[in-house]
Order: sequence, then C-alpha cells, then structure tokens
Amino acid sequence: MVGSALRRGAQAYVYLVSKASHISRGHQHQAWGSRPPAAECATQRAPGSMVELLGKSYPQDDHSNLTRKVLTRVGRNLHNQQHHPLWLIKERVKEHFYKQYVGRFGTPLFSVYDNLSPVVTTWQNFDSLLIPADHPSRKKGDNYYLNRTHMLRAHTSAHQWDLLHAGLDAFLVVGDVYRRDQIDSQHYPIFHQLEAVRLFSKHELFAGIKDGEGLQLFEQSSRSAHKQETHTMEAVKLVEFDLKQTLTRLMTHLFGDELEIRWVDCYFPFTHPSFEMEINFHGEWLEVLGCGVMEQQLVNSAGAQDRIGWAFGLGLERLAMILYDIPDIRLFWCEDERFLKQFCVSNINQKVKFQPLSKYPAVINDISFWLPSENYAENDFYDLVRTIGGDLVEKVDLIDKFVHPKTHKTSHCYRITYRHMERTLSQREVRHIHQALQEAAVQLLGVEGRF
Repeated sequence: MVGSALRRGAQAYVYLVSKASHISRGHQHQAWGSRPPAAECATQRAPGSMVELLGKSYPQDDHSNLTRKVLTRVGRNLHNQQHHPLWLIKERVKEHFYKQYVGRFGTPLFSVYDNLSPVVTTWQNFDSLLIPADHPSRKKGDNYYLNRTHMLRAHTSAHQWDLLHAGLDAFLVVGDVYRRDQIDSQHYPIFHQLEAVRLFSKHELFAGIKDGEGLQLFEQSSRSAHKQETHTMEAVKLVEFDLKQTLTRLMTHLFGDELEIRWVDCYFPFTHPSFEMEINFHGEWLEVLGCGVMEQQLVNSAGAQDRIGWAFGLGLERLAMILYDIPDIRLFWCEDERFLKQFCVSNINQKVKFQPLSKYPAVINDISFWLPSENYAENDFYDLVRTIGGDLVEKVDLIDKFVHPKTHKTSHCYRITYRHMERTLSQREVRHIHQALQEAAVQLLGVEGRF
C-alpha cells in the first residue's frame, strides 16, 4: 500500500513538473541554459529507484529530495569557467595567497583544490565537523540529499577532514555548495564557497617570539569564551592574530587599503573562538565571511595532534556582488554575452563595474493556501517554485499568515515576482506557469488552495 502510494505521488509529481517545465521552457531564452525536457523533471521517485550523478548511481530512499532543476546545475563549475566573475574572484584570491605565502623552497605554501566532487557523505558534511546529530543544519528541509548517506555538500568544509588526514597543513578549497533556501536576489540553491585552512606546529607558531622556546600549544584547562580547554592562551592569541591578519590582507587586496573592517564574535560547531568579518562598503556594514580557531578534536581526529590551526570560509557570489555591483544572483547563471563579456579582462585585478542589462518589467502573482496539518516546510514550497518557474522567478515573499479562529487551520499567502532578464514577460504566459504551480502545490505539498 505504502509503495503504491509513493509511486502514485511520484508519477503525479513528474507529470505536473514536466507540464510546468514545458510551459516555462517555452518562455525562457536559450541564454538561460535551458535543458532537454527530461532534465527538468523532478527526481523524486519511490524508494528503490536510482539517481545518476557525475557518472555514479545512488539509490534513493525516503530522504531523497533532489530536483532536476538542481541536478542540471551540478557540474557547471562556474568558478572554473575562465572570465566568469566567480572565476575572477577565485583567481584573485588564489594569486594573493600564492604571492603572499611561500614555503621553504619558494613554492606556494597553500595548495588549491577547486574540482572536488560536490557529492559527499553525511559523515563528511556533518560528523567530521563535530556537528551534533540533532543540529538544525542537518534538516532535510535545508539540504539536498541523494539518500540518507549521501548529499550535495552544504559547505566546502565537508572536505576539511579528508585533506587534513592526507597530511596537508595549508590549503584552499573552492566549489559549488547546495542549500535549500528562500527566493530573492541574494539567494540561490547553488552558490560557491572558498575555504582555507592553515595548521601550525609549535616551532612554526612561536618562531620569532622572544623566549618562545618555553611556550606550549596545549594544556589541560577549562573552556572559556576565548579558548578551548586544550589550548594555551598564548597559542590561541597567536593563531587568532595570524588569522585576522591574513584575512585583513586579503580583503584590502580585493577592496583597497582604505577598507574599514570589524570583527563580530559568533558560533560555529567546528571552530572556537569564532568570528565573522564585516566590511564597511559604501557606508553599509556587510558580513563577508566566517572564521575561527579550529576545534582541536577535529584536528586530532584527522591525525594532526601536534598542531593547531585556523579556518575560514567565504561566499564567492557575495564578494562578486559587492565588488562588481551585480544586483541579482541569477545573473551568475546567465549565458547572455552582454553579461559575460563585461568580465573578459586581460588583468584579473582590473576594476570592473557591472553595467546593468535592461531591466524588464516584473509580473506579480499571489498564491494563497491552507497548510496541511503536518509535514509542511516553507523550503519545500520554495523548491517547488524554483523547479516550475525556474529563473523566471525573481523573488518570493510571504506577505500574510492567517489562523482561522474556528478550524485553527493556518493560511499562507505568497507574492511571487516573475521577471525575465532578457525580455518582457506577459501576464498570459506567466499565468500558465502560475497555474501549474498551484496544481503542483495541491498535489505534492498537500495544501488546500485558496485560488
């Protein structure tokens, strides 16, 4: 009974999304990277079926929640496409690290890994980073799971343990990461991160410190807001100083010497103490990265018990949008030459200011429905909107919540802004997509329409 119900639900999903995708494709220009019809259908099927990804097959189960919309983006590797704005940021950071940090034999201190598979195990993505089993970041509603044991990485930190275990002590990791999220000009289910890790031996950390021979990396004490229980205060302060100095140099390299920076204390499961860096850009304080002293338990488990280190992670889209004044994150996936040619520069450090493409008028439609009594998550709705509306959807706002005084049922009303970035959309063509979304929401999310 359960198996047949799942199959019926999967068939309905594929039918509805296929129907909607056909409509949506008819109204999107080839420059937006349209794919053959089958590629846009949802992958959600009954347990026991397989999903093919990057040459491997993965069995699906009750945790599988990938959509074809997301799968068509896997392997695009925008950060490795020459003259793409994300490639420019990556190359600028890489060049800076190569020049500033040189090993004993004149070779770069930091090695770079920018082509690691985005498919990781849940152990790599969570457990290796000491993320508790009940931590909210593991939620199915926030991640893209192939099944209960494999997923698309939610951060490049998923590779930290493996690289440390291989004996590396200074490296950069760059790659695409995947998170289910809201829909607006700043958020997309795929974005790109750059991660850095550096470890220090006792000799490396205290070299040049007067009377440093007597200083130690480790002690057994109590954890405080300023240090871990296994670290000496001297070691932590030197690692923290090196980390902040490294990041200050990087940001002034990218933004200029006059950049104003401040540090905000924060929490990450895999670093302590932890910080966020904010920069003052055009009079506004913007958070640009997270960092901290690596949890010694993580370092020890990877086989580097005699070392202490720092790590940081930043979003390439975030930096590119600030540096190049790019207003909409969807543009990074655009194949329009008017966008891409603006970043074809002979020198990667050349200043570029994005010249906006013509902004075509928006078409706005609302959708409201009663929520099911259980198992509704907003990210499921956002994922459905992305799958059916594709990159025609500029943003989705929850504009009203209402609880019926008698039935106690909850109603949500969302405002969906549709805007094509290359031509004007008509209300008629958007209506077809919007109606398909209404049908899919009822069939797949179990909502009761108020259309």
